[in-house]
Amino acid sequence: MAKETGRKLIAQNKKARHDYHVLDTYECGLVLTGTEVKSLRQGRASLADGFVQIDGHEAWLHNVHVPEYSQGTWTNHTARRKRKLLMHRAEIDKLESKSQESGHTIVPLALYFKDGRAKVEIALAKGKKEYDKRQTLREKQDRRETDRAISAAKRRQRA
Repeated sequence: MAKETGRKLIAQNKKARHDYHVLDTYECGLVLTGTEVKSLRQGRASLADGFVQIDGHEAWLHNVHVPEYSQGTWTNHTARRKRKLLMHRAEIDKLESKSQESGHTIVPLALYFKDGRAKVEIALAKGKKEYDKRQTLREKQDRRETDRAISAAKRRQRA
């Protein structure tokens, strides 16, 4: 069997970038059971309500939904169990000190396979206020309109 290479995206949390200012990102491994890996290989997972908590100098991923494996038997996992993250001690200590600050949280951004191993991208983030979200949407719309205008002008120039 050929060795798997590259990055295969399983799930991403698009809402996290809308709801939070991403300050710093980290890539971590996950401690998973066999049926969880098989379920992830089918491309089934949800990061929508997920968050990371530092407990006793260990990082834990909470509320990430990995559905039960369809061909699993009594060995199947529970869908929303907490999963341990594999990170360096210095990274965990840094995240722990930063997440203690007011308004900071740690959220998962993406879940993927990298060279055959399950990885999760987490971010140290600060919550946005409602007016920040409106400002971000407005900037996105303005950027889209200018891109449309530029492409239309290029089309007219060619004709």
